[in-house]
Amino acid sequence: MVQIKTVGVIGAGQMGTGIAHVCALAGYDVLLHDVSAEKISAGIALIEKNLTRQVSRNIIDHEAAQAAIARIKPADELQTVAATDLAIEAATENEEVKKNIFKALAPHLGPNTLLASNTSSISITRLASVTDRPERFIGLHFMNPVPLMKLVEVIRGIATDAPTYETAVNFARSLGKSTTNAEDFPAFIVNRILVPMINEAIYTLYEGVGTVEAIDNALKLGANHPMGPLELGDFIGLDTVLSIMNVLYEGLADSKYRPCPLLVKYVEAGWLGRKTGRGFYDYRGETPVPTR
Repeated sequence: MVQIKTVGVIGAGQMGTGIAHVCALAGYDVLLHDVSAEKISAGIALIEKNLTRQVSRNIIDHEAAQAAIARIKPADELQTVAATDLAIEAATENEEVKKNIFKALAPHLGPNTLLASNTSSISITRLASVTDRPERFIGLHFMNPVPLMKLVEVIRGIATDAPTYETAVNFARSLGKSTTNAEDFPAFIVNRILVPMINEAIYTLYEGVGTVEAIDNALKLGANHPMGPLELGDFIGLDTVLSIMNVLYEGLADSKYRPCPLLVKYVEAGWLGRKTGRGFYDYRGETPVPTR
């Protein structure tokens, strides 16, 4: 098994910064890359903010937070990430975007570098096929928000070898995470179950069965969910929800996975949830307000 000391994270958004955060806290040296220096700087600032929040809640101490942020370095050039022991892609949930990242990395990779994708739905086998090392490629699907959620889904592609799998599981557990094994089917386990539920909640709204507030309260109070499904969709990002539903619909060829037309309309309008200030709730005021 490869001994992992350095981790490269590609993507400084919500998931990438979360992964960098937990890796640095666990003692790994981290290189964080995105398409611009501004995005990398914003990502590192977000990590600092979240570490400070953990200190204020007595989850970690000040020294641990300072040591963690010192371990995270910006990587302006993608090829810099290729020199790490483990490179984790955490870009947008789009197959072509992810494949292009791995293609660009390939000429610069060291012989022992392991590759991982944080994809929440896309075939690990297909992503691995564009690299020179499909046997050293694996899916590590972290849950959002990464610092709080305990689970990592580990997904082997058809070519993933046993040492890569064992290294990946040990790495995830070194971050304080629990792992579950998922086969390489569309959306794996968590999102195969969770995202169709969100889509069905949107259908329930679309068909007039209930309002946003009624649907979310029904699941929070009737099923003991911490967040309602529409609120959760906004938190994940409605563009991501739509991408996952499309992967399920196309990959499994079953009409039960057809994305709700209202979900499509919201994404076309740019109403993607919390990150854009508007989705099934309007987040631009002091408190979120249902939009329907």
